[in-house]
Order: sequence, then structure tokens, then C-alpha cells
Amino acid sequence: MRALPSQSARRALLACTIMLGLGLSACTKSVPAAGPAAAVDSGANAAGMLHVPEHYRETYQALGSWAIAAEGKPGSQQIHVVYASPGAAEAHRKNGHFPDGTTLVKEVFTAKTAAMTTGTVSHADMLKGWFVMVKDSKNSHAGNKLWGDGWGWAWFDAGKPAATTTTDYKAECQTCHIPANANDWTYVEGYPVLKK
Repeated sequence: MRALPSQSARRALLACTIMLGLGLSACTKSVPAAGPAAAVDSGANAAGMLHVPEHYRETYQALGSWAIAAEGKPGSQQIHVVYASPGAAEAHRKNGHFPDGTTLVKEVFTAKTAAMTTGTVSHADMLKGWFVMVKDSKNSHAGNKLWGDGWGWAWFDAGKPAATTTTDYKAECQTCHIPANANDWTYVEGYPVLKK
């Protein structure tokens, strides 16, 4: 007898269906298979080296997406699609915080905009890269300039998921997150799956 998909897999499928309806094809592989849990890559090793987790689209949960408006013309210039490691969304719904070990992966795509039967529509086009955050409230990697303020922070160019270009999170990553300081440096309002 074939195992039924878990509740989280069904939720991920629903999220993907909605995202596909919005023209976001990045979600097509994000539904985990039924059966035994696959090993999940955390995005960091014991020494604090960050990387884009392998198979995150298959093992992580899609949280939601952001459209960055194009200046002076209709549509979007970028689409950001965000995933969270297994259990992170459920934990956040319970207490409003991501637990230690949570990994967030943001895919950053250029966007294409065109007229469609539903109106002017923007959709994800070429992958520019990934932004990865790993929750660490214990400051386990003191002295490492990719870690601090409760997180590991790193940008990775497309095609180079193991080689970050970030050298100092305070100068290169955190400045964009200052408005989200009260929410543990994360913009959670864009993620419907975190709402109770």
C-alpha cells in the first residue's frame, strides 16, 4: 500500500499550486516525497562555513515570495522565493520565533513581465543567486564575520552554491534587514504559512 503524503507535503503542494498560478516556476520540485524523511542539509558545517543546502527544494518548505517592483515601468524587476528548513514554519507558528538550526534560503531571480490574459504578469526568469541565513542564538561562531546577531548570513552567486561572496555580514547583509530587527531580522509578514 502506498503511503499518503504528510500534512506538510500537502501544504507544500498547495503552496506550490498557488505559486505556479502566480507564474513562479521555482516551486515545482519543493514537495517532499512520502515515506521516510530524507537527510536534510542545514546550510552550515560544524566550523561555521555556510553553503546553499543541497536538495532544499525537495526537503524544505516554501514560505512565500516577494516581488520587487520595477522602477518606471509596470511589473517586477526581481522575484524572491523563500524556503525554510523542515519544522521551522510549524515552530514559528507556535511561538513567533524560528528555533536554533533553522535555515532560510532565498532564491533571487530576475523577472520577466508580459501581457497575459489575466493582465500584466511578472514571473521568475534567471536565477541570480541565493541568500542563506542559519539561526544561531548561542553565538556559536564568535569571531566569524558571517555570524552574529543570532544568525549566519551569506550570499551565493548562481552556479556557486558552496562559495559565498560575503565577507562581513554587518556590512553586506544586515543593512537590508534593519527594518526587520524587531522580528529577529526576518521579514515574516510576506509568509502566509507562518500565520496561525
